[in-house]
Amino acid sequence: MDTYTLTVNCPQHPGIVHAVTSFLFQQDCDIVEHQQFDDVVRGQLFLRTCFRSTKETDVQFLSAAFEETAAEFGMSFSVTDDRPRRVLVMASKLGHCLNDLIFRWRAGTLGADLVAVVSNHDDLRAMAEAAGLPFFHVPVTPATKEAAEARLLELVDQYQVDLVVLGRYMQVLSDETCRKLKGRAINIHHSFLPGFKGAKPYHQAFDRGVKLVGATAHYVTADLDEGPIIEQEVIRIDHTYDPRALSTVGRDAESLALSRAVRWHCQQRVLLNGGSTIVFS
Repeated sequence: MDTYTLTVNCPQHPGIVHAVTSFLFQQDCDIVEHQQFDDVVRGQLFLRTCFRSTKETDVQFLSAAFEETAAEFGMSFSVTDDRPRRVLVMASKLGHCLNDLIFRWRAGTLGADLVAVVSNHDDLRAMAEAAGLPFFHVPVTPATKEAAEARLLELVDQYQVDLVVLGRYMQVLSDETCRKLKGRAINIHHSFLPGFKGAKPYHQAFDRGVKLVGATAHYVTADLDEGPIIEQEVIRIDHTYDPRALSTVGRDAESLALSRAVRWHCQQRVLLNGGSTIVFS
């Protein structure tokens, strides 16, 4: 039996769960996982239901069939199948996030398929190609930025990419590209936002005597490093950690937070809630 996931976001109203489960029963579907969250502050309901169909069907049919229920309750919804989502990774010179994603992908624990790597430098070509991934060197300068982002979007279309992951890609995407990739691009930031922006973040952290090193995975928006947060990881340290040790610990935190965010997004466990997110574990 094929497995599908229904996600719903709508104003709170009695009868929503009954309407969803009744619909699935009428479609000869068996629920295998169900989670919901009532946001009493915003008056919104968020729901994620995984189900198996006992008869031949597809995403298009199920989506069309659910439209009547969705209209009755003012729902925003999506129906997805269980195919692995296609991920394009962007990175610059630091390879720890790319390496971690490759390891989890090859081990079958990422919950997604890596399909290509794009970089503004050539440093990570060997890593990508050793994993069998196409590597595209797309240099970025102020004069070539527009053409470089056009090339990125071409590759997104060419490889039918579902998610773009910025795994320490040290370039800022334009507002227009951020809008085109809205909800399907994730970035990793080297701290709890918004601390220690810019160059040498771990040197900044050392100078401030931090006691926790963290990383934040968030959706990419036109507001730099201010997109909805998906996951954060923290590791406790002390005064004995110099900038190099802080950097090592920080890269571990970055890899962990990013891989979780990618997996949860690709499993349709992340629902946008204004400027924040609902993450169903």
